[in-house]
Amino acid sequence: MRPEQGTMQSRAQAMAALLELLTDQPVIICNGFPSREAHKLADRPTHFYMIGSMGNAPAIALGVALSKPGKQVIVFDGDGNVLMGMGTLATVGALKPKNFIHVVFDNEVYGSTGNQPTISNVVQLEKVARAAGYVNVERVLDRDDLVYEFKDMLKKDGPSMLLVKVNEFVEDAGRVALEPPAITARFMNAIE
Repeated sequence: MRPEQGTMQSRAQAMAALLELLTDQPVIICNGFPSREAHKLADRPTHFYMIGSMGNAPAIALGVALSKPGKQVIVFDGDGNVLMGMGTLATVGALKPKNFIHVVFDNEVYGSTGNQPTISNVVQLEKVARAAGYVNVERVLDRDDLVYEFKDMLKKDGPSMLLVKVNEFVEDAGRVALEPPAITARFMNAIE
């Protein structure tokens, strides 16, 4: 692991750097501002945006990864969402899908509900993932390390977790312009 260095970036900046490296991989994005930012940055039919439900993105991604073992499946998640669905880390670790990359944007707050603090400054989520059985686990702070580690994870068998420390800045992204049934239908067609 390369040492943390540089300046902390916003989640949207980190997300944009990762989206530049992806093409047609299924990407399941947690609810709230992360879905809004991803939709604004690069809306693709292979993106599944969670609307409203916290903590479910990795469980959905796990189902996709298990049903589509030939596709690399990416999750964009937040620290609050991971804390809300902590049991999913254990399930991912136990089932060990090789095609599963879990990216956690950690800003140490529940940003979509008013920046109430999470406990991710005390409970290091990447260490929880490693203890649960994730194979590749890294923590990064700056863009160069983010890109380096993500490219590396794209080449390895997982499950993998990349924890990205980000600041609290939120992109003015508006709402996701699609209704949940339309998101689901579009996503299912795109990954067939």
